[in-house]
Amino acid sequence: MEPVTDLTQYGDALHRDPHPVYARLREQGPVHRVRLATPGGPWETWLVVGYGEARAALADPRLAKDTARIGEVPLDEQLIGKYLLTADPPQHTRLRGLVARAFTMRRVEQLRPRIQQITDELLDDMLPRGRADLIGSLAYPLPVTVICELLGVPQVDRAEFRKMSAEVVAPTGEDSERAATVRFAEYLTELIEDKRRAGPTDDLLSDLIRTTAEDGDRLSPQELRGLAYLLLIAGHETTVNLIGNAVLALLAHPAQLAALRADTTLLGAAVEETLRWDGPAHNATYRYAAEPLEIAGTRIAQNEGVLVGLTAAHRDPARYAEPDRFDIRRDTGGHLAFGHGIHYCLGAPLARLEGRIAIGTLLERAPGLALDGEPGEWLPGLLMRGVRSLPVRW
Repeated sequence: MEPVTDLTQYGDALHRDPHPVYARLREQGPVHRVRLATPGGPWETWLVVGYGEARAALADPRLAKDTARIGEVPLDEQLIGKYLLTADPPQHTRLRGLVARAFTMRRVEQLRPRIQQITDELLDDMLPRGRADLIGSLAYPLPVTVICELLGVPQVDRAEFRKMSAEVVAPTGEDSERAATVRFAEYLTELIEDKRRAGPTDDLLSDLIRTTAEDGDRLSPQELRGLAYLLLIAGHETTVNLIGNAVLALLAHPAQLAALRADTTLLGAAVEETLRWDGPAHNATYRYAAEPLEIAGTRIAQNEGVLVGLTAAHRDPARYAEPDRFDIRRDTGGHLAFGHGIHYCLGAPLARLEGRIAIGTLLERAPGLALDGEPGEWLPGLLMRGVRSLPVRW
């Protein structure tokens, strides 16, 4: 029996700085049996920490996502419904095809002027103060405003949406996660029904309600709720942390910040290096072995769970030279921050666009930007990676 590495012993240190822990694991091998802390108590699973193995695992059809097949339906799916990250082909293929019809690259590019406008308005409010929490003042309100406008969430509902979303992605307790998910399910049901009654509008959720494939296939009410849930949460939580982690990394590396200020064409590369060096997703979402398999010689029994470690894989020296060095001129090709394979993130172009606009505009308008104390605590859990607050001054 494979020995179990107890990661609960590291406590909050695993959130603050997981890289030394993963480096020690990688030295021993690319796949480990680990014990993790969760709101429901300790949990054992397989963790993939090597880059090559992680990339292969993300695209391996034997690592399934639909846990209903093993009788373990996750809380959000029980309460809200099936969505892309809990589906396998052919169901996943069908759902993604219907969403892709409405959520196109053209639609994302059309958002550019509005994203710039929202960024400018947030900075107009923030900059006269001389100091602020960057997460609360820019990194959070920008993507949440964009995704809520894109999906047609009324302005009056957005404060409550923030509370529900934060509790779902970084739960402070098992009961609080359930309560937030129940509220989310009820809210989305009402929102979809309101849009059905109101008739066609130009938001994405209304388009999804009307979207029909060539064969007449349409999304069911439950599928609409699941997709709205995924788009709302995934559509902003990762971007909040992308912006926060990028600014934190640049301020902690003055030479890299100076290089970017001297050559703003490096902005896209700085975003990609952030995605590699300290990306917003700590691990990929849960998978399980639909059949017995081996990963790098480690036998995974049927129905056993597997976590693909994105943060761990991105610091693998077998893939990236000097992986602990933050270098905006690095070739980051092949990073896994948005996944790989059929579950590659649909919202990657939107996240990249928001990140470039937010970071570029901030640096242009706040030339004296600097840290104004220690960042807040790192998010709990092992899904998202980011800080709750980032005090800055200029």
